[in-house]
Amino acid sequence: MEIVQLSDIHVGAQFRADIFEKVIEEVNALNPDAVVITGDLTNEGLKEQYEKCKTLISKINVEKIIAVSGNHDYRNTGYLHFKKYFPFQTINELNDDVVLVTLGTARPDRDEGEVGYRQISWLERTMKKYQNKTTILAMHHHLIGIPDTGSDRLTIIDAGDVLRATLDSNVNLVLCGHKHRPWLWDFNNLLIANAGSVSSERVRGFFENCYNIVKIENGNISVDLKVVGGERKSLQSVVKNYSLFEEE
Repeated sequence: MEIVQLSDIHVGAQFRADIFEKVIEEVNALNPDAVVITGDLTNEGLKEQYEKCKTLISKINVEKIIAVSGNHDYRNTGYLHFKKYFPFQTINELNDDVVLVTLGTARPDRDEGEVGYRQISWLERTMKKYQNKTTILAMHHHLIGIPDTGSDRLTIIDAGDVLRATLDSNVNLVLCGHKHRPWLWDFNNLLIANAGSVSSERVRGFFENCYNIVKIENGNISVDLKVVGGERKSLQSVVKNYSLFEEE
């Protein structure tokens, strides 16, 4: 199974339309089993931005598209538009062996993320049902700080509780966005994969628009980074050699 993780599209200011058209071509050629978009589909949460983003996303030929909202999507009461243009299920059984669960971390008029005790309790109850499956958790805000992204004041404010619940629930993979910087944290039984910005001019640390490709085979998970219009490489290798990708 292959899952494409797109993040931080930012239709609106700083959106690179030519880059995203290339992304559509690449994802369609890859023909993944599912696409998950981990937030900030729009830049200001405006109706016309949602309409444009919906038109672009509809060009991706995949059976399952799962989108979660980001802090930019919640601006200007954009959360009302998000429900209309990108309805989604919180529990997604992708096949007999893989389930993807989403958490909402965005809050109106706030850049920092929060899960809240109700969602944390729900996560713990839900994951008990899938102990024998490969489990993936998708959210917008990053769960753990990421290098090369400046002062970290915008992580999930209850990250400690969320991380504890994630570990206790034996989640195998967490997918995050928000910081426009690809990164991978490997905690043996838990991988936390952050995606870079797929189509925004504002990139950090890794100075390319990119997205992640998750491969699951016989319960084993690997995450690759795909540079838009460029090569595909192991995200873990990028992390180990990140100094090679500093801006020249």
